[in-house]
Amino acid sequence: MLAPLLLLWPMSVTLTYLVAQQIADVPYDRQLAASVEVLADHVREFNGEARLQLPIPARELLRADTTDSLYFMVLGLRGELVAGDRELPLPGDTEVPLPGVVKLRNGLVHGQEVRVAYTWVSFAHRPQAPPALVQVAETLDKRARLADEIIRGVIVPQFVVLPIAVLLVWFGLSRGLRPLSTLQAKIRARRPDDLSPIRTHAAPEELAPLVHAFNELLSRLEQNLATQRRFIANAAHQMKTPLAGMRTQAELALRETDPQDLRRSLRQIAAASERAAHLIDQLLALARAEHQATDLAAFEVVDLDALARALVRDWVPQALARGIDLGYEGPAQPLRVVGLPLLLRELLKNLLDNALRYSAPHLQPPARVTVRVRAVGERAALEVEDCGPGIPERERALIFDRFYRVLGTNIEGSGLGLAIVREIVEQHDAVLRVSFNPNAIDPARPGTLISVEFLHTLAAADGVDLEA
Repeated sequence: MLAPLLLLWPMSVTLTYLVAQQIADVPYDRQLAASVEVLADHVREFNGEARLQLPIPARELLRADTTDSLYFMVLGLRGELVAGDRELPLPGDTEVPLPGVVKLRNGLVHGQEVRVAYTWVSFAHRPQAPPALVQVAETLDKRARLADEIIRGVIVPQFVVLPIAVLLVWFGLSRGLRPLSTLQAKIRARRPDDLSPIRTHAAPEELAPLVHAFNELLSRLEQNLATQRRFIANAAHQMKTPLAGMRTQAELALRETDPQDLRRSLRQIAAASERAAHLIDQLLALARAEHQATDLAAFEVVDLDALARALVRDWVPQALARGIDLGYEGPAQPLRVVGLPLLLRELLKNLLDNALRYSAPHLQPPARVTVRVRAVGERAALEVEDCGPGIPERERALIFDRFYRVLGTNIEGSGLGLAIVREIVEQHDAVLRVSFNPNAIDPARPGTLISVEFLHTLAAADGVDLEA
């Protein structure tokens, strides 16, 4: 704040000087104009010549100024000098004479700056004759003195006001920023794990929006840390079982001497490592779903039909190995949604994995798992139906919790697949529904239909440019 004040002070001095000069000119210009009007009133015409009928004492009075030098000039009808000082400068050649109008200009006499008031005098009985020129000039000493007095009267108080202004600014800023300094000290004194909101009552009113935004940031950080802690706890807890099994089987294998028993232990170790790898993949997928950015800038237009068709094609070998009939039903027209392709593939992969696991293998006729993409009103729907044991209505609200397993199924799994599905559905503002399979044939196996309806669906007309 001090630097602008020091910069404005010389600017103020300059402006004050210019204004003071204008103020000083006004009364002296008025006096000079009155003098030239009085002089013009004493100009007469005799026999075609101009004469100045001014008494000698009046002429001496014109020059009776103890501060400035005064000059006057009267030029006749033919431009001859009638009276006064020949050294006075004449008006410009292009200036049009205006009798009775007093004008002012600056000029030089004997190398000194002067202020000149001049006018023209015409005669009524000789309207065609050129007018006579009357001029009065004076030097600028009185004007300079008045301007200096004005400047001193304005500038001197500023030498007193400026330090007071600096002190007031320093006092006001230090007092106004004191709550901010207190807030800064409190934030620095916080423990690294303290993410509680900052109380806003002690903060200045201007900083309240900043404190609110900072509290929102702390809230998001607390949620992220809680998610990370939950992920680490879940991972540590779930990894204990397969790792303990692998360790037990490895210890048994070390003690085995029979090749058949050794091979059996190694198969158990391989199965346990496969379950551990699957669990790690599921945990990582859940972490990606929880931390994926939700701003629209990260989303893109996805052809849901093409994505589902390609993923079903990749899962056909696994379905054939289990003796399950895996099919796909696509829409008549392309259906496009706004989403994240990586997470949408993860969603469908987990739904497919869940459906294949709970569908009985190697039946005659084979169990059917169908993936379907269709339009439901103005929305695109992704459906996966199986011929498994079905999910009782009382447990449908629980199956999307982490590590929840429906009792009595005896199906191996991590318990994370549907939790991942729910996270991805929430990321896409979609609607998730669970029901029995309406196309199930065996009443003992009513199957499950899981449907995901996307709210952000684009026009399904042919010719929509996916690259736009």
